[in-house]
Amino acid sequence: MQSWRGKSLWLALSASWLLVLLRVFPLLRLAVPARPWASAPQGWPRWLDTELLPSFSQPGELPEDAPQPPQAPRGGGCDWGACFDASKCRTGGLKVFVHPVAGPISASHRKILASIESSRYHTASPEEACLLLFLSLEVPAGECSPVPQQWNGGRNHLVLDLHPAPCPQTFQLGRAMVAKASPTVDTFRPGFDVALPLLPEAHPLRGGAPGQLRQHSPHPGVPLLALAEERGGWRTAGTDPSTCPWDGRCEQDRGPEQTHPGGTLPNATFCLIPGHRPDALHFLQALQAGCIPVLLSPRWELPFSEVIDWTKAAIVADERLPFQVLAALQEMPLTRVLALRQQTQFLWDAYFSSVEKVMHTTLEIIQDRIFGASAHASLLWNSPPGALLALPTFSTSPSDFPFYHLQRGSRPVGRFSALIWVGAPGQPPLKLIQAVAGSQNCAQILVLWSSEKPPPSRWPETAVPLTVMDGQRKVSDRFFPHRAISTDAILSLDAHSSVTTSEVDFAFLVWQSFPERMVGFLTWNHFWDEAQGGWGYTAERANEFSMVLMSAAFYHRYYHTLFTHSLPKALRTLADETPTCVDILMNFLVAAVTKLPPIKVPYGKQHLEATPPLVPGGPEPQPTARDCINQMAAGFGYMPLVSSRLRLDPVLFKDPVSVLRKKYRSLEKP
Repeated sequence: MQSWRGKSLWLALSASWLLVLLRVFPLLRLAVPARPWASAPQGWPRWLDTELLPSFSQPGELPEDAPQPPQAPRGGGCDWGACFDASKCRTGGLKVFVHPVAGPISASHRKILASIESSRYHTASPEEACLLLFLSLEVPAGECSPVPQQWNGGRNHLVLDLHPAPCPQTFQLGRAMVAKASPTVDTFRPGFDVALPLLPEAHPLRGGAPGQLRQHSPHPGVPLLALAEERGGWRTAGTDPSTCPWDGRCEQDRGPEQTHPGGTLPNATFCLIPGHRPDALHFLQALQAGCIPVLLSPRWELPFSEVIDWTKAAIVADERLPFQVLAALQEMPLTRVLALRQQTQFLWDAYFSSVEKVMHTTLEIIQDRIFGASAHASLLWNSPPGALLALPTFSTSPSDFPFYHLQRGSRPVGRFSALIWVGAPGQPPLKLIQAVAGSQNCAQILVLWSSEKPPPSRWPETAVPLTVMDGQRKVSDRFFPHRAISTDAILSLDAHSSVTTSEVDFAFLVWQSFPERMVGFLTWNHFWDEAQGGWGYTAERANEFSMVLMSAAFYHRYYHTLFTHSLPKALRTLADETPTCVDILMNFLVAAVTKLPPIKVPYGKQHLEATPPLVPGGPEPQPTARDCINQMAAGFGYMPLVSSRLRLDPVLFKDPVSVLRKKYRSLEKP
């Protein structure tokens, strides 16, 4: 009897375990994705938010999910190591020669040529270049642009093709790289080709319109979804989970809708974009609008996918699962929505808002491949201000740049270097040297002698090292990255400046809290002059300001590298020809990088009025600062200056308390 009961109990346990296994294994199959094909090319990932948009179908259940045999990439399997000779780029860096264009070109192609020719990468000599750029022009259907004579099998060539539709190849690409607008995923060669955005014809050459995001969290009156239409416009749809705007199997009643013309950017939280290549133009529109792109099974490579982490700004969804996608979007946490929308604005401004930024990003990606370990880190590409403004020639470590201290929870350490520029004939700044040397935070004093009069043979004895450097008689020479500068912080001074030790110490303390900004004493403000139809400036003392004068200002030494190697040569030439412009140009540069205003600190009455510096060699007719502002705004493509009314004062400054309780008591002396 007991034996029969034991056998019955054993059979019951076995049957229950079998039922459990039969139920669990299908669930595990749901959760575990199908193994990828062993030799399949690794393209851009299909899913970006797997935790938000899970698959509700069995692997292999849908035809497109079944493993497919690998397809050989175009160009005979060319990769970076086999088809590009980087030896010519090791010494002089990336130098680009553009093959002459035969025949008429469109306005968009002229913008491309202008952006490359004005960049630091361009060279007019094909022998000096390590990259030869071939511009594929629009030709009659069924044809492609003819190959240049110096083709060399395509080695070290970059074929630039902005046409949305591929043209039949009448020549073999050979070893040439291809930078193409929205290439298909089956022809794109990761790590060798470059995926470009599909740019509209009216895309600006430089600057570009800013992002349109005005509110960071969804409001009750803002639609949740906007669907890209084939005609180029947008259609906002309701949020009823029983409807799906893009799937024909859904109910006919799609909820309230509103159609927008092609030029109107959607005011919605998520922008649903079909996966066909003609819809790639909607992708840039969504980025500019701050509308999170939701790509429905994209069949084209996302732009600059080699360096941009699109998981921080976009979502890839499966168009065959409409109900699950809509439910996941509705349940997305607001913190995640805010992070995605902020990243769309950063990416738009850093890499896509102008033709110049798109072309420079393309060349910067190729330069990163050349230098390998000396290239940009992922943080520099995917965090403000972006890789175009974080030059690897300065450093490859984020801790060396002034932008990332807040993200890393750190602040600059060490002391500052005082850089005194002597341009006009006059007495040596002996009193100024004594005042600066008295600061406990001063590490060295550098005198940049750019005057025609020879420097004195004897200088005052100071507690810190004093070095006299011979300048090149140019005003912009004060912003050259001199090797003698040994600290991150620079105190820029003119020979006629007048500051006290306490003012210097407090200004340096403020700069340590805001290392990405400029901290100064004397200020200017810009304004729009309706009567003149342009920008103007005022040096009047007022609460509002947007510029600090470089005659007494703290900033990070990295801005010397940006000033010398990143700014267009035409703007630096303008600053040399017009000394008034050099202060404005440096303020333009820092504001364009940080999107923030400078910081003002208190100063005494002994300071000179805010006057422009003198030009070496005597007075000559010079353009006014008003002309400088307008020419530089045209050179940048927009007005980067930001106005502020913030002035930081020491604790107990001007308070009616005992002077003994104040740390910077000398600041209040009349």
